[in-house]
Amino acid sequence: MAFVSDNVMNLPPYLFSRFQEQKQLLEADGVDVIDLGIGAPDLPPPDFVIDRLTEEARNPANHGYSAYNGSQEFREAVAQFYDKHYGVQLDPDTEVLAVIGSKEGIAHVLQAALNPGDVALIPDPGYPVYRSAVHLAGGKSAALPLDSTHHYQPDYAAIDSDVLKQATLLLLNYPNNPTAAVADSDTFLKAISFARENRLLLVHDAAYDLLTFADYEAPSVMQVPGAKEQAVEFGSLSKSFNMAGWRIGYAVGNPEVIQALSALKSNLDTSQFLPVQKAAATALTSDLKAVARHNQIYQERLSVVYQGLKELGISVSKPNGTIFVWAEVPAGLTSMTFADKLLQEAGVIVTPGNAFGERGEGYFRLALTVPAARLREAVERLRELDLQEVTR
Repeated sequence: MAFVSDNVMNLPPYLFSRFQEQKQLLEADGVDVIDLGIGAPDLPPPDFVIDRLTEEARNPANHGYSAYNGSQEFREAVAQFYDKHYGVQLDPDTEVLAVIGSKEGIAHVLQAALNPGDVALIPDPGYPVYRSAVHLAGGKSAALPLDSTHHYQPDYAAIDSDVLKQATLLLLNYPNNPTAAVADSDTFLKAISFARENRLLLVHDAAYDLLTFADYEAPSVMQVPGAKEQAVEFGSLSKSFNMAGWRIGYAVGNPEVIQALSALKSNLDTSQFLPVQKAAATALTSDLKAVARHNQIYQERLSVVYQGLKELGISVSKPNGTIFVWAEVPAGLTSMTFADKLLQEAGVIVTPGNAFGERGEGYFRLALTVPAARLREAVERLRELDLQEVTR
C-alpha cells in the first residue's frame, strides 16, 4: 500500500540536500567546509527590528491568531514602502497580502492561478522551487530561456509558439537568482506587454529588490502603467533585512489574484505570528540605512570573490544585485563535476549551475554569505587546486 502521493513521489530532486549531506560527512571527518552553496544570510537583523519583536512578543494580545490576510499595520507598511520607494500606490486592503515568506507565497499563488495541465513559463536557469511549485499545483513547466548573450533578460522569441498557446502564467525574478542579473524599467515594460498580448498572469519574485550595488536601484514591475491588471509581485524581508528564519513577506498587485491567494491561504494557514509582522512593518517603514550598511558589506565580499576568480582565470561578471556570483565552470568539467571537485578536494561548497535548469550547465553559483576572510580562504583553496591545469 502506498502512503505517499504521486505528486510528492515525482517531485524534482532538490540538489541542495545532496551537498548538505556530503558536508555533514566531511565535517564528521574533521574537514573545515566553507559553505557557499545556499543563500542564507549570515548577518543579523537590525537591532531596532529585534527590539520591536521583543516588545510585541511581551504583549499578551499579540499571541492570538492574525487576520488571514495579515495585520493591518503590516499591510499598510507594505503600501507605504511601495509609495515611498517606488512611487506606487497600493490599497492595503485589496492589493496587499502578508505571506509566510515569498517562497510560500509563490508556491501558493501557483495553486491559486493554475488549473491542472496549464503551462507556466519558468526562467531557465531559475530558482528550482519554481518548477517544483508548478508541479505541485498540477501544472506543466516550460522554459523561458535566459542566457548571457541577452544579459539574462527574457528571450520571448525563443518560446515555442505551441507552448505559448498553452501558457497561462509567466514567472520572472529580478534581481535574479542564480545569475545575479538585474532588470531595468524596459525589462518590465516588455514583460507586461508580452503578458497582456498572450493573456498571461505575470508573477514577479522580487526577493532581492533592496540588495543592490554600485548605485543601481531595482525597479518594481508595479511601476509599469497597467501592471495591476496583469501582475502580482512578491517581496521578502529574508535577504534585505536578514530575517530569513522569520518567514515574512508580501504579495502585491492584481486584486483578483490577491483575493484568490488569500482565499487559498485561509484554508491552509492563519498568517504569520503577529509580533513578526509588526517588527517587519517597522523594518519596511525605516529609512533603510541598515539595508545600505549590509549592502556595503556584501559589496566588499563581492570584490574579494570577483577579483579572486578573475585571477584564477574563471570567467565571471560583476553583479549589481543579489548575494550571488554566477561564474563559468573551467573548460573540461561539467557543473556537477566541478562542484564535486571543489567539495571533495578543497572543502568548498558551490552550487552547480545545472541545479537551476538545463541552461545553467557550464556555470556555478557562489553565495556571499560568509565573512570576507572566509571568502579569501575559499579563493586560496581554489588556487591550490591549480585550476589553470583544468583550463588548458
